[in-house]
Amino acid sequence: MGHSQAEKGRNRERILDEAAKQIRETGLEALSVGKLMQQVDLTHGGFYGHFASRSELIAEALKRALAAGKAQFQASRDPGRARSFATIVKSYLSRTHRDSRSTGCAMAALISDVARADALPRQVMEQSLEEFIATVAQTMQDQDDAKAVSAVSAMIGAIVISRVMTDEKRSDAILRAVRQNLMASVPE
Repeated sequence: MGHSQAEKGRNRERILDEAAKQIRETGLEALSVGKLMQQVDLTHGGFYGHFASRSELIAEALKRALAAGKAQFQASRDPGRARSFATIVKSYLSRTHRDSRSTGCAMAALISDVARADALPRQVMEQSLEEFIATVAQTMQDQDDAKAVSAVSAMIGAIVISRVMTDEKRSDAILRAVRQNLMASVPE
């Protein structure tokens, strides 16, 4: 008995939603195709009707996780005002963002995993990083994107490091130090 294209599409969406959630929570390597398919009430064998490989699934799930993070970032802005460098820095380097591991920026959550992945997920992450750098560069009003690259690297690194710290005061201090340094680097 065959499945309709609509049903197949819905199943693919369920798989991708669950996979995106899982990789944000546990990382790329922890994603098990068998367990994933079981969680969405589909057979392991049915996986290959949706994806050619685990790598393709990871790349598509990563796209979904990155898009969700970008949507959340966009939703947090005041639509009546242009986003400034200061508002990006303050929002990104906040306790709220640090404490939102499973819903915050997927770049920060998955950057080291993706760095060890094959080319497909790295290309997906690269595109999102380039978009973030371009957004930051635009707010810095600087033709040389080296400052934007440094700022994005500092922001992502600060979130990752602050999430490692078990001492909340030290974690807060890291966010504050990077936030202050970045704000001092760009006159408003």
